[in-house]
Amino acid sequence: MSATQRRRLDYESELDDSGIQNERILLLVFESIKWDLQILCLVSSVNHKLRAIAKRILWRKLCVFRAPRMVAALANGAPNGRIGGGWDALAKLMFFCSGCVSTRHFKVSQPTPAHFARASRFSKTSGRSFLAKRCRSDLLFISDPCEHPAGGNEDHLGIYRGVFRGFMRSKTRACLIRRQIAFEESVRCPYCGTRVWSMTAARLVPKSAAGRLGSGDRRLEYFVCVNGHLHGACWLIPLSSDEEVCDDAEEDDEDNDGSEDLDGDTCSHQTVTNGSTSSLGEDVLGGGPID
Repeated sequence: MSATQRRRLDYESELDDSGIQNERILLLVFESIKWDLQILCLVSSVNHKLRAIAKRILWRKLCVFRAPRMVAALANGAPNGRIGGGWDALAKLMFFCSGCVSTRHFKVSQPTPAHFARASRFSKTSGRSFLAKRCRSDLLFISDPCEHPAGGNEDHLGIYRGVFRGFMRSKTRACLIRRQIAFEESVRCPYCGTRVWSMTAARLVPKSAAGRLGSGDRRLEYFVCVNGHLHGACWLIPLSSDEEVCDDAEEDDEDNDGSEDLDGDTCSHQTVTNGSTSSLGEDVLGGGPID
């Protein structure tokens, strides 16, 4: 028997020896630490066995714990409760800001690195603002923009992300296919690594998206991958102190009437992280670079 065959057999036996008792213990441990993202990344990187268990069970449990309403909506009607791109990709989308580099429709003077997001609020109400009129029956969750100083004389960047429910059956995908929109050559999904369409190139960016992001009539761009993950960037309008106070009051009003509270979740990551942890997240969760 060759060395390659021995390694394959060892790997297969390691996976087969997962043991339901071990999985139950892992579930109890992570429930006791409230599904700490950093520890789950560390555990998933130990060996093939734990990585397989995490991919099959743990990432889904983390997503359900951190964003129960969003996950319930995304899984509703999905075949066998499966999520496009996998639960590990959804976990990465929930907790990682993808950063920004120049693309053919959106130019920045220097790249903005990706990072663990402290907190991200996802909303399907915001998602409707990103759907063309003919696609309003689709369900899309969008995060609030993560603000980044762009450097130089440029204003702040807003970097955002989102996810479709049942993208394979969505009207948005059908519209992209019908228009024969080509994939972007130099862009990949930062969450699952698959090919993406530019919604700007497809002319499927409604004016309401800029208003929802707070970018006014300034340029923005976003991409959607074959699994329904969305990521993009925009220029944010600088606000005066008076405007910021007004915006805060409006947000409080929205929270009080429940229209925004009931349609999504806030995903927060409280653990202090560093560059090595970000690299670990990229290795464990896959997709594009996050450093």
